[in-house]
Amino acid sequence: MSTTAGKAEATRKEGKKEGGLKEGSLKEGSLAPAFDLPGAGGEKISLAALKGKKVVLYFYPKDDTSGCTKEAIEFNALRESFAKAKAVVVGMSPDPIKNHDKFRAKYELSLPLASDEGKDTLGAYGVWVEKSMYGRKYMGVERTTVLIGTDGRIARIWRKVKVPGHAEEVLAAAKAL
Repeated sequence: MSTTAGKAEATRKEGKKEGGLKEGSLKEGSLAPAFDLPGAGGEKISLAALKGKKVVLYFYPKDDTSGCTKEAIEFNALRESFAKAKAVVVGMSPDPIKNHDKFRAKYELSLPLASDEGKDTLGAYGVWVEKSMYGRKYMGVERTTVLIGTDGRIARIWRKVKVPGHAEEVLAAAKAL
């Protein structure tokens, strides 16, 4: 078992997520956990740098898989509409930067993609969870979107996201905020 997997397993057994938050403790109205991560294209992506803006932070499991690709394309297509709503869209997964760079190039994505290989931010937001497929349990990203208001507080959380139409729903919420 890798060190990261071992840490995730240990925190899961303790009833916590990585980052020290108990499962489900991040709620609407909570202060959004800070992050400072590398991004695709050599960008540095931090919540502090986005202070005063609405932030749509969408967490996805893996670059270049069908659901994650559809989600990225939908958010990317609405990027100008989000900008008019004074919102910045940032995608985040545990994939390394080189994967993000290939993903962005392949699908001509212009939205920022943050890499959280250490999974600290994923844990802080409660999206690094135990999953199960075909009876096998493993740790992974639960597809989630968080809308952060200009005050740095979480305005809305969408958990276990179904991709079709989701970006439009988030845009409507960002406009209403």
